[in-house]
Amino acid sequence: MDETTEHSIMDEMGIRRALTRIAHEILEKNKGVENCTLIGIRTRGIYLAKRVAERILEIEGVPVPVGEIDITSYRDDRIKVKAVEDIQEGGNLQIQDRKVILFDDVLFTGRTVRAAMDALIDLGRPQMIQLAVLIDRGHRELPIRPDFVGKNVPTSKSEKIEVLLTEIDENDQVLIFQQRGKQE
Repeated sequence: MDETTEHSIMDEMGIRRALTRIAHEILEKNKGVENCTLIGIRTRGIYLAKRVAERILEIEGVPVPVGEIDITSYRDDRIKVKAVEDIQEGGNLQIQDRKVILFDDVLFTGRTVRAAMDALIDLGRPQMIQLAVLIDRGHRELPIRPDFVGKNVPTSKSEKIEVLLTEIDENDQVLIFQQRGKQE
């Protein structure tokens, strides 16, 4: 009988610490946040980008524009939709000649990030694109490497990582699911 076990690999405090560290690393690498825009990949990436923007505001006292990107239309099995939206009140999100920090919850094969970069490039030419992820689990199929990582979690391909965030799932936690084969 196949059996799946689940283990928590990050709790609320661990996620908070990781995002605070990422905020500090973004500030250090970019010498502040002038000319920076944070963009989260739907769904959970947007909440990570918002949280990091809040930390940057607390640390530096400087607001940073935050947007979200929907890569649905960059997949071959979906219809076209608007790719990037400004989630700040009354703003007009610009990426042309800006440093874009792209956020995702889990980096696995790299295909989601590639689709997000395609969507960004279609909207303008950023000065640079940096990648921030909460979890890097390995198994890349494309030459994509994150600039900012909350936690590296080496996994097998049969394992699954799930990020839970309060905004959607009512609690903050990262779980790993392990599939056990038939026992004879």
